[in-house]
Amino acid sequence: MRRSVRLVIVAGAGMAIAAASERERTISSDGMVAATLNGVPGRVRVDPGALGMPLVTADWASRAKLKPGMIGIGYGIGNVVVAGHTAVARIDTGDGPERHRVGWTARPYAAGIDGVVGPGGLAEPVIRFDLRPAGPGERTVAIPMVDGGGLFGGFGGLFGTLDVDGDPIMVRFDPYHARTLATAGAAQRIAAERDGRMNGETTPAEIAFGIERPVRSMTLGRPIAIGPLSLTSLGVRTRDFGNAGAIPDADARADPDEVVVTAKGKHDRRRDKLSIGADYLSHCSSIVFDKPARVIRLTCG
Repeated sequence: MRRSVRLVIVAGAGMAIAAASERERTISSDGMVAATLNGVPGRVRVDPGALGMPLVTADWASRAKLKPGMIGIGYGIGNVVVAGHTAVARIDTGDGPERHRVGWTARPYAAGIDGVVGPGGLAEPVIRFDLRPAGPGERTVAIPMVDGGGLFGGFGGLFGTLDVDGDPIMVRFDPYHARTLATAGAAQRIAAERDGRMNGETTPAEIAFGIERPVRSMTLGRPIAIGPLSLTSLGVRTRDFGNAGAIPDADARADPDEVVVTAKGKHDRRRDKLSIGADYLSHCSSIVFDKPARVIRLTCG
């Protein structure tokens, strides 16, 4: 039996949505805010797809005289692990200085910034990302929100969840990368439910920390509807967190009786993630993370 993506359409264009809290913070389209780390100034990008724990450059951590604590961090991207340190420091990203666990790595998360933090790391209960001016005919969809987990509250970031095949797939919103990408495990589940077909050559795509991973395109015979958005194609991280080998290839003339054999290693579905990039988010004017309501509101045309 086919299952549809379960979402709630909240409002039409121009209709105001009541905030769940009086304290709402608005982030501009570039995400940049002035910040201090132990009083040392820097520039931080508030990123809807980033960790809740502020992640800063080793240079800024050094200037702020941070000393590595007992707790380290490791950020896995495919077969690459970016290792780093953490310490408790006073950081101010615009809502006043607070003691917060901060991480830093020798490899910067992104070029040209001193640090990055997700909405889970900000004090305000409602974080609104203004991506572009609102346009006519927009609609807002409410997506259930979950914490990505971790030792500290909000460490793993805040994600939306989509029920595509009976089990939720975690969704992050990444306006700072061009392509919508799925890990191999997520892509395999989407392909089975939405008649996905791989096509084209493998090309590299940057994920984070300047690290690139091999990606192929997948076209969906039945698009995924996320409110007004219609996902018809996406990139597949073919070697990351799963096996994409069983996804049919649109360019192949396969025997209809062919059996595809894949490894039987236990697959952790919690690693299945869909990252929606600027190719679709360019149609959206805002993303709102409402922590008390545990929903993410996406307004798109």
